[in-house]
Amino acid sequence: MPPDHLRSQTPDSLANLWPDLPLDPSIARRVIARVVGEGRDDLVGLRGLSHALAAEIGRRGSTRRLSTIDRRESALDGFVKYLFRAEDGALFETVRIPLLAPRFSVCVSSQAGCALDCSFCETGRLGLTRNLEPWEIVEQVLAVKRDTPPDRPVTGCVFQGQGEPLQNYDAVIRAALILRDPSGLKIRGEAITISTVGLLPAIERFTREGHVYRLILSLTSALDAKREMLVPLAKKYSVAELAVAMRRHADRHRGPVHLGWVLMSGVNTGEDEAEAIARHFPGGPVRVHLIDVNDPSGRHRPPDDAERGRFLDALRACGIAFVRRYSGGPDIHAACGMLASTARGGRWA
Repeated sequence: MPPDHLRSQTPDSLANLWPDLPLDPSIARRVIARVVGEGRDDLVGLRGLSHALAAEIGRRGSTRRLSTIDRRESALDGFVKYLFRAEDGALFETVRIPLLAPRFSVCVSSQAGCALDCSFCETGRLGLTRNLEPWEIVEQVLAVKRDTPPDRPVTGCVFQGQGEPLQNYDAVIRAALILRDPSGLKIRGEAITISTVGLLPAIERFTREGHVYRLILSLTSALDAKREMLVPLAKKYSVAELAVAMRRHADRHRGPVHLGWVLMSGVNTGEDEAEAIARHFPGGPVRVHLIDVNDPSGRHRPPDDAERGRFLDALRACGIAFVRRYSGGPDIHAACGMLASTARGGRWA
């Protein structure tokens, strides 16, 4: 069996990982601060840790890194995309997103590939290879941090890369805990976003457990028949069922319902969609996060300004707040799955 990876641990879990070792909570915090907070691979000179204990932790716990096999920086907008390869050959991607202030957010993958086969997503065409381990998610952020100027810190994380995060629930929540921990990367819980295409039992579990991270339902259509054509999982969970779960989640957190919406010309930009959103989410604040589709197959195209404007007007008329998200890095194939497709011999290079 491979050794336990230290970057899959919180201070609490590390303190209890090997009961025969004298790892009290204060030492565990310093170990995590070294391997996650500082991103280092060694425990040399760590205060309160003897040479013998450091050597034994190093024998039992791994600090191996991912292999970066491609890195592309956009000449247009500063987005940077990374393609990683794990030891078993699994490929997955990460995007460094420049923010307005001098800082970055990181869009991470939670799976290598994806099994859900949404019609507008390149990752779905790759199929699912496997779930990622917590350290493989954390290491994506650390790899970006190591490649980032010290005056532009990483202050946010979005679980919106390859894969359906809630299909890898335990690893995603563990990774988010590590990223948020004061000994880890100290990313505020409110600055960590987890996106789901609509795994209803996992949404309900997420709400019950009371996590502080932002949850976004990638709805993309509020009409069941249309959504079923775009998102195969929609055949299992209706928009009405998902709306109830998301309203319950928003009520618990005293915030708006967050909905993701991939804009596709002639598909989901009509007044009927805005009216359906209002019908499913009455009486409470809703925020729709809009982003243009980036589909290299050409099956779906983004709307032009006039079509997009009509949809925004329809949202306004229904009293629905919205945020336009920028689809960055078009010159470096920054949409999810494109670099992995290229590495597998695909046509998007």
